[in-house]
Amino acid sequence: MIERIWSGKSSLYLLLLPLSWLYGLVSGAIRLSWKLGLRKAWRSPVPIVIVGNLTAGGNGKTPVVIWLVEQLQARGIRVGVVSRGYGGKAESYPLILTPQTTTAQAGDEPVLIYQRTGAPVAVAPERSAAVKALIEHAQPQLIITDDGLQHYALARDKEIVVVDGLRRFGNGWWLPAGPMRERVGRLKSVDAVITNGGEAQAGEIAMHLRPGDAVNLLSGERRPVQALQNVVAMAGIGHPPRFFATLKQCGITPVKTVSLADHQALAEAEVARLLNKDQTLLMTEKDAVKCRNFVEGHKNWWYLPVDAHLAQPQAEQLLRTLVALVK
Repeated sequence: MIERIWSGKSSLYLLLLPLSWLYGLVSGAIRLSWKLGLRKAWRSPVPIVIVGNLTAGGNGKTPVVIWLVEQLQARGIRVGVVSRGYGGKAESYPLILTPQTTTAQAGDEPVLIYQRTGAPVAVAPERSAAVKALIEHAQPQLIITDDGLQHYALARDKEIVVVDGLRRFGNGWWLPAGPMRERVGRLKSVDAVITNGGEAQAGEIAMHLRPGDAVNLLSGERRPVQALQNVVAMAGIGHPPRFFATLKQCGITPVKTVSLADHQALAEAEVARLLNKDQTLLMTEKDAVKCRNFVEGHKNWWYLPVDAHLAQPQAEQLLRTLVALVK
């Protein structure tokens, strides 16, 4: 229902407009207070690059963060990542991730980024605290903030916004009547707009997600996803239909699809009951990091990693801009 309201296909958004106006008034006043210097943002001694979005829900932000980290690492730059750690609860903050850190402690996205890139990652509700801990722990030359576009307490050197190219901005209204955290005009002040899927507009960098081979959670075996049989597809991401559409593009028609809430915690029994003995479970990589602690004995659990691919030469120009921040 919320997707229909936010997309403009339902007029029920009209009932929520008073709350949206209040949201817009409060969020606008908060941003203005930082802009006018009434509140002082903390500036890191290390360059900060924000990767965020204007809308609620999954836009493909995490694959962009992973792509940026890998590209900058390939250019010899020590990159660190900080995150709010949504969905996790640590005993104390800031939390520096280790191979033993669980998604229950740090959240699924930070763990995924850490496992994919090997970059140092720190999480804390107060992002400046995470940045300070990361600087002390790893001496990065550049720090990427996963989300936090609206976290104005942290000064930033560059802002990158990721846009869902198919859904764009829905009906254009602030939450809760629409999907917007900030209005579309905010794009005029950011340094780059990356459009995931759909058709990129003028000045935007086109991006698409390219799936790799399916990976077995237990053995690490890689296999063409088309080789999997009797697939039950599970997705606990911001926009599960994107994962199911990717499977369709790969020629996979699942016997069942299961949509979960973004950042939803998973239990072994809950996941195991989704499929019969002769069926194969195929999940997103973001779900896989939540299942690693109880994968023992489940030989038919697989995940499908995806990689971001950005259009050239705009992508290279963006990377040059970020490399130039490192002095």
